[in-house]
Amino acid sequence: MPGSGRSSPKTKGSSRRVGLARVLSKLGYCSRSQAFDRIHQGQVTVNGKVRRDPEFPVNLEGDRIAVQGEPLTEAKKVYLVLNKPRGLVTTAADEKGRNTVYSLLPVGLPWIAPVGRLDKASEGLLLLTNDSEWAARITDPASHLDKTYHVQIDTHPDETLVRKLTSGISSDGELLRARSAKVVRTGEKHCWLEIVLDEGRNRQIRRMLKALDIEVLQLIRTAIGPLRLGDLSKRSCRLLSANEKQALDRALSVQQPFGCFPRGIELSRLSSHEPEEEQGCLYDPRRRR
Repeated sequence: MPGSGRSSPKTKGSSRRVGLARVLSKLGYCSRSQAFDRIHQGQVTVNGKVRRDPEFPVNLEGDRIAVQGEPLTEAKKVYLVLNKPRGLVTTAADEKGRNTVYSLLPVGLPWIAPVGRLDKASEGLLLLTNDSEWAARITDPASHLDKTYHVQIDTHPDETLVRKLTSGISSDGELLRARSAKVVRTGEKHCWLEIVLDEGRNRQIRRMLKALDIEVLQLIRTAIGPLRLGDLSKRSCRLLSANEKQALDRALSVQQPFGCFPRGIELSRLSSHEPEEEQGCLYDPRRRR
């Protein structure tokens, strides 16, 4: 079951109370919305009593929490990098029955969720984790963490058009702007732009270019902050290395311990591009069993 492992963390001398749904998400058991459902369905108890209020205050130091009779324990933190192909939706379950990015993940994982989204037609770098607080910092517009995209368009832009992307374009009442934009290569009829965003509005690049009457032919996310997609093949995933995790933490001005990868996951389904062995990293791909 997700979250098997060590006992719920206790902070010495701490009596701060946290909402019950947030606790389930914080400990990597499930998403916040899934926690709401489980609590409403009466699956969660606190100190032996069923609690149906997702905001019920819980003391992590002293309260005993169980889900369907099983004590809640903190899941090992998992951080994955996926090279998402076009045609998959970034969700756990799609109401229209479309294929999702979860079809590409190895079996045996605890609950993990995408860090932000790439729409169905977009490709490239996607992070997935069960560290919900870390994920929230990655996606928080206030963090101003750069996201870099390579975008193929159906025209050859002039300097004026490229400047408009950074000066601001109005779309649906919002002023959308890129942090930077430049032409990286051109063909006979098409052109590739590199566009860097530091806000992450919904479908921002597509909306900006549509407002300029430019068609997006291909959109690939190539980097999140210092993390590069590199040579990870399409449809493959791998562990985030300790160095990569630490670099992202530094970019967010946070320092958090690197997690480890649970046993029982079919690592053979992961890309052969494995994290390097590093002092202090709890996961070593050469010690899989």
